[in-house]
Amino acid sequence: MLTRRQILSGGAIGGVAALGSVGAAATETPWDLRVAEYRLTPRNWPADFDLRVAVLADIHAVEPWMSADRIRRIVAETNRLKPDLTLLAGDYEMGLSHKETFTCRVPMSDCAEALSGLNSPLGVYAILGNHDVWRFRGEPVKQAFSAKQVPILENQAVRLSKQGRPFWLVGLGDQWAFPARKGFVGLDDLPGALAQIGDKAPVILLAHEPDIFPSVPDRVALTICGHTHGGQIALPLLGPLYVPSRYGTRYAYGHVRENGRDLIVSAGLGMSGIPVRFGVPPEITLIRLGLSAVPRPSSTSPHPRTATYVPIPAVPA
Repeated sequence: MLTRRQILSGGAIGGVAALGSVGAAATETPWDLRVAEYRLTPRNWPADFDLRVAVLADIHAVEPWMSADRIRRIVAETNRLKPDLTLLAGDYEMGLSHKETFTCRVPMSDCAEALSGLNSPLGVYAILGNHDVWRFRGEPVKQAFSAKQVPILENQAVRLSKQGRPFWLVGLGDQWAFPARKGFVGLDDLPGALAQIGDKAPVILLAHEPDIFPSVPDRVALTICGHTHGGQIALPLLGPLYVPSRYGTRYAYGHVRENGRDLIVSAGLGMSGIPVRFGVPPEITLIRLGLSAVPRPSSTSPHPRTATYVPIPAVPA
């Protein structure tokens, strides 16, 4: 039996690929891409407030798998979805282990240049992920994004409005900023960020790691996260072999509803550790709230952990 250690170290990559050859599951290439669409009306989101939110998570820019050209293609596909708001959920920096064995890191200036093509009426907002903070405390990402006028929210709340309907977007600082003897010391300040909310308009929280979710109050209508890659390697019957969370697979992927509160965890786009995705294709996440959540007659209403998936033909960068 394959062990988690074997797979994550790269020693069992061939064994994982072999599973796909017998039809148990398909091995995704790094160039596969799909849209994962969620339709929901959270408890504290007005049912008549129509909002479309696109989420790009865990880009992990590195040649040849996530080049600047590939990011541009992902941007073009995201724009085709016509979101009202686009959110970047952290981890733009390369996350592969044994970095010297791979080709080259994509400069954050090139990554930001590619992402600057995103177009949505209410803007594009970003947060930092752990891999961003681990590299010079996020300065390369901050400088590159600032040059392209892409705001990075760190424990900040901004008030946005669509057709006169206001809502708040809160961006959380990274929770895995500094490795410690037991876990990590974070830069997150959820109470401080929420204290900036000045009225009763609904709230969306953008956080890189989903581990914050048990601490999120009812005041927040929806929490959106990345970080887990959906496990990145998920086997039939067994599910994800490893999820970087102190809650195990509890927040591995998808729409999670707990105590009437809603969380959506994107599977993200890139790879960390080793350049393999299995059972968890790269995805653009599209969230439709309020009136947008009403299913079309031909679609199936989503339930927790599920979405409607639309494959996008793979074209290597």
